[in-house]
Amino acid sequence: MQRRSIQFILTMSITLFSIFIILLVSGVLYGRFSATAKENAFRNSQQIVDQVSYNLENYVEVTSDLFSMLHHAIGQSEDVSSDAMRKQLESMMSTRTDTVALALFDDKGGVLLDLPNVELKDTLQVTKEGWFRSALDTKGHLSISLPHVQNLYKQQFRWVVSLSKSITVQHNGKQVHGVLLMDVNFNTIDELSERISLGQKGYVYILDESAGNIVYHPQLELIYANLKEENVELALKYTYGSFIDETAEEAKMISVQTIGNVGWKVVGVSFMDEVMTTSSELNRSMTKLLIALALIVFLLSSLVASRISRPIRRLELSMKSVERGDFNLTVSGEGPLEIKHLADRFNIMIGTIKQLMNRIVTEQESKRKYELEALQAQINPHFLYNTLNTVVRMVGMNKNEEVIKTITALSKLFRISIGKGKSLITIADEMEHARNYLIIQQMRFKNKFDFSFDMQEEALSFVTLKLIIQPLIENALMHGIEPSVDKGHIAVSVKLDGSEVVIKVSDNGLGMPAEQLGKILSGTAVSSKGSGVGVKNVQERIRLYFGDVYGLYFESELEVGTTVTIRFPALTHKQTEGGDRP
Repeated sequence: MQRRSIQFILTMSITLFSIFIILLVSGVLYGRFSATAKENAFRNSQQIVDQVSYNLENYVEVTSDLFSMLHHAIGQSEDVSSDAMRKQLESMMSTRTDTVALALFDDKGGVLLDLPNVELKDTLQVTKEGWFRSALDTKGHLSISLPHVQNLYKQQFRWVVSLSKSITVQHNGKQVHGVLLMDVNFNTIDELSERISLGQKGYVYILDESAGNIVYHPQLELIYANLKEENVELALKYTYGSFIDETAEEAKMISVQTIGNVGWKVVGVSFMDEVMTTSSELNRSMTKLLIALALIVFLLSSLVASRISRPIRRLELSMKSVERGDFNLTVSGEGPLEIKHLADRFNIMIGTIKQLMNRIVTEQESKRKYELEALQAQINPHFLYNTLNTVVRMVGMNKNEEVIKTITALSKLFRISIGKGKSLITIADEMEHARNYLIIQQMRFKNKFDFSFDMQEEALSFVTLKLIIQPLIENALMHGIEPSVDKGHIAVSVKLDGSEVVIKVSDNGLGMPAEQLGKILSGTAVSSKGSGVGVKNVQERIRLYFGDVYGLYFESELEVGTTVTIRFPALTHKQTEGGDRP
């Protein structure tokens, strides 16, 4: 005991005690269970057989009532061969779908009436039929035959039961003695018996009480082929009740009920290996129960033992997570009081560290924001010098309209660049800034290129970062169009793509290889003639304000041109914080 852990001691003690209890309870309940199971099996089997017997008796009674009605109608008719009599009988027979045929024969076997009117077999000898002789021998008594194949009509081989009775009728003005026959489809009786199942192997069959013949059996083919036997003699000894038949290889439970109005017995057969739970099955069940119980008890005892050490392990794991840099966690205070105090102090420490880290992140982000805004506000003196020099040349050449156009574009350019000190402006203002920049550059480069704008009206009211298109146009001019000998073209487009804004700047300049595209985004390929803002700066600003999933995407092919795509969320001023940031 001293060398074992508390968890091991609790687990083994509770497990052994529980197994002892379950063995004791199982032994006490086994005897009661066996007796009750056997009693219930006898009762259930007998109830099923009784229900089958009741259904068959009811069916035979209803069929006999129909036969009696037909017998009465024919016996009271003035002429059985009249059309009115035939129509009346057809109407009465139509009430039952299982009625196959109705026929009237005289005592010599001659046909007086048959429904339906189907040609009889040439070889038919009615006087030798069992139902015919039975009806004449027991006058006034209804005879019900065993199931057989109907042999009255040509090309008809239905499985039927025949009801026959002697009758006296009027035919052609004469009184004639004969036999009335009605064939009903045996399928109904077959279905009533076939629906019943006694376990997976059990079944119900029907016996003729007087002769001991099998009226119905679900495996009748095997009976006829002597591949299966039924203890009919034992079943005939009982009128009602259940007993066990141990004469065969497998013990069977036999339940018997007699159908009074037809003289048949309904016999139910259940196999004892299905009815009763054998000792081997009970042993297997008990073994499985003990294994399951041992597992459950082991888990429960382990859970109880771990309640003491779990808070300490949880605190240890939390410390390891903090070592890996995860500060978004809180240690639960469950457990003993000392562990709760330790967890509270740990949570306070984590909260203090998170506050300090957030403060540092905020300060660094603000610092970077101010640096980017400072870069954004810069206007390259070289660009201003070249623009003013171009204006001076145009004044000397008396190109007053172009001078006015250039100076106007320059003033609008400065107005939007300096603006109201905000980083976010409408896309319409950004497009206006890009247009003015292109006008100035077009004057400087003496119409070396032309440009076009394709703007979706719905997108212009959304906001964008200021000065993100100018660096891309400048990059296209310096690296794509200026070195080219052909006249260039710059196309600027803006449209909505779902909940995002897509701006494209395309040129038909020299294009760039893949390695140069990487240098552009890294900032190492920015020309000294550029604006100072740079493509890298645009990329960083977009990701800083809108997230890392947005930014610039380059497509370029040598001697074909370059397309730069800007993608960011479609936001209005109201959706941004103070109209400045999203």
